Amino acid sequence: MSGRVAVVTGAGSGIGRAVARAMLAAGYRVALAGRREDALRETASDHADALVVPTDVTVEADVDALFDRVLGEWGRVDVLFNNAGTFGPTASAADITVADWERTLSVNVTGALLCARGAMRTMREQHPQGGRIINNGSISAQVPRPLSVAYAVSKHAITGLTKSIDLDGRPYRISCGQIDIGNTRTEIMDELGVGAGALQADGTRRIEPTFDVEAAARTVLLMADLPLEANITALTIAASGMPFGGRG
Repeated sequence: MSGRVAVVTGAGSGIGRAVARAMLAAGYRVALAGRREDALRETASDHADALVVPTDVTVEADVDALFDRVLGEWGRVDVLFNNAGTFGPTASAADITVADWERTLSVNVTGALLCARGAMRTMREQHPQGGRIINNGSISAQVPRPLSVAYAVSKHAITGLTKSIDLDGRPYRISCGQIDIGNTRTEIMDELGVGAGALQADGTRRIEPTFDVEAAARTVLLMADLPLEANITALTIAASGMPFGGRG
């Protein structure tokens, strides 16, 4: 993949960090986007092909500047891993505040849309070379956790975004796929209490299995490495034995 250009959002931690490092190791030139410059630099580890671009994905001007910077440095974008997100509040639809709802959707939906828009505009101009967008959904795009209405709705919205991008990108050889990931060993799993006992649908708490984030990163890389004549439109990877199929 030598010379191909990727943009990874949320690259300062968790899945984004693992994917950015996997792409750098595979020969991509990678723009690392996220709010915390120090965390992005830690991810980059002074790699010659890493470009650190502090970005708040909810700010239109920041996202526009991100893609302008990448084009200025490397002249193209081949892959966007649209990953930045937040779990949001622990609340049902009966109890969530409008402010918490809007904050969650601002990052998870509007932020994802702004990044996809920047990538699509760039890739459209590259036609017929095109490009690929990979959206990070979640298994919550299929089955929610209890008391996670904002997150669940936002991730269901990502599925609609993925399908719309893939359809509207066809004339320009822009493909889009979604990876739904369940229970990688990352910081968000600590927030959910997966290691200490995550809330289940029946009201009990259960210690859930997790899996190494590097496996998720390798799966994203598999999707990214495909030739544009092929596309993984939807893929689920989850910890073996986690309560996913049995939710509800």
